[in-house]
Amino acid sequence: MGYRLASRKTKKDNTLVTIGDVVVGGEQLTVIAGPCAVENRDRYIQIALQLKKIGVQMLRGGAFKPRTSPYAFQGLAEEGLDILAEARRITGLPVVTEVMDTRDVETVARYADVIQIGSRNMQNFVLLKEVGRVSKPVLLKRGLSATIEEWLMAAEYVMAEGNSQVIMCERGIRTFETHTRNTLDISAIPAIKHLSHLPVIADPSHAAGKWGMVSPLSKAAVAAGADGLLIEVHPCPDEALCDGGQSLTPANFADLINEIVPVADAVGRKCQYQTKSLVKKSVI
Repeated sequence: MGYRLASRKTKKDNTLVTIGDVVVGGEQLTVIAGPCAVENRDRYIQIALQLKKIGVQMLRGGAFKPRTSPYAFQGLAEEGLDILAEARRITGLPVVTEVMDTRDVETVARYADVIQIGSRNMQNFVLLKEVGRVSKPVLLKRGLSATIEEWLMAAEYVMAEGNSQVIMCERGIRTFETHTRNTLDISAIPAIKHLSHLPVIADPSHAAGKWGMVSPLSKAAVAAGADGLLIEVHPCPDEALCDGGQSLTPANFADLINEIVPVADAVGRKCQYQTKSLVKKSVI
């Protein structure tokens, strides 16, 4: 077996990844939200405060953006990391951001509470080893065409370097279907739960590529046993510099949270979120 450390055969009990007061993999459903990219200070702080009121546990936002086109917005780099750190100070919420290059691991680790490995870097083994030497949790996204076993072996690269704080993230895989950006593999969630002790969350935003599909895919992921969700939220999706078409507004995100609560309850997950009236009020 190529993933001994990540295997359920090696460790029977579920791994709990602790980030401050947040525990990923326990009874509490973890929701991480924010825009795809950190675009500027004022806009990011605005959305961070709104998400704090709704009740999310962690903030997301890219400072380094891997884009298909070299002419697309590539992120604000360390300036973006500074903004994320300021948002953490203001809201008290941990931040999740991506690292793309081994040369940036030390810098990103100084700012981030959770280091994200994006789908394009899932099999960048040098980068995986480097983040494995850092004492920060790692959110590992599944590659575009990766099998479940390859995904688990990518986690093994991180764990083999001494870092056991790995969160698996199903973000959709590339299939023949073109209606959606990717195909969310719901079956991967119970598969990981069976094969591994590591927590697994879902990213319905990158899977769908269309904001109107994010809510039903989120509910399906929770029902399938996901430990959390990673969702893109932007105050003005039409103006977003990255992935605006799949981003929810704060009001739509509040609706999604209200719809998730009964699904989570039905599968025995706890939710700290507020009632519908309070959530609606929080985003005005």
